[in-house]
Amino acid sequence: MFFARLKLAAVLVVLAGLGAFSAGFGVRADAASSPTAPVSPYGANDWSCEPDAAHPYPVILVHGTYGDQQSVNDYLSWYLSATGYCVFALDYGFYGTNAIKDSAAELKVFVDRVLAATGAAKVSFVGHSQGGTMPRYYIKYLGGSARVDDLIAFAPGNHGTTWRALLTLVPGFTCRACQDLMVDSDFLDDLNAGDESPGSVSYTNIVTQVDTVVTPYTSGYLAPAPNVANIRIQDYCPSNATQHYYLPLDPAFIRFAADALAHPGPASTSYRPKCSW
Repeated sequence: MFFARLKLAAVLVVLAGLGAFSAGFGVRADAASSPTAPVSPYGANDWSCEPDAAHPYPVILVHGTYGDQQSVNDYLSWYLSATGYCVFALDYGFYGTNAIKDSAAELKVFVDRVLAATGAAKVSFVGHSQGGTMPRYYIKYLGGSARVDDLIAFAPGNHGTTWRALLTLVPGFTCRACQDLMVDSDFLDDLNAGDESPGSVSYTNIVTQVDTVVTPYTSGYLAPAPNVANIRIQDYCPSNATQHYYLPLDPAFIRFAADALAHPGPASTSYRPKCSW
């Protein structure tokens, strides 16, 4: 029944005018909690992939709340793998609903596995929604600052959301991550205390002004710093109306991610992506 309720969440999203998830739930990395084997995004999780000099850091895709590693990541994974990156993706936190601290601990284990398999010194993250926020806990508290080159976030909940309907999206189920992502949460107060962009990590936050999940959309920004780029997609693609759940499918978001990965530092605010395929 729980999986039926998870699928009901997609229906509720449609009824709320937010758009549906493009793929169902139903995969998870550890077989003990999953009825099916995990399904990787296109081009991801080739554990024999060897990074080259032009693409030295593997890229890990981090899904959002109520999602899984495939969800809406196929275009993003295809684009980055075709560009030459070793791309990996994981399922975490029981469809991203567990407490974010616990999910960050799962991410740490996965990063260590990727580094061991590829021989790389660091990884980069491209994360969607919670997937752009949760890695910050890993970076700040779990040793990730020495293991991460880029954190590229699509509509992250860095300063929380005022959309409290997220808490009851699946009736009868407590989403701990949803509680953590509220604007008044103790988790975010702690995460944002002091330096919001610690270490030598490059932080790129790409947001959309039509977001109805992370509200206000500016909650996705981090405090200005030399290693931070805060980008509103409508400043580059004025007619862009892609909704929150579909952002990893959006060509402008994907191209900004590729730009951030291609050079030291975060994405360049002077970069002008092509807005369509």
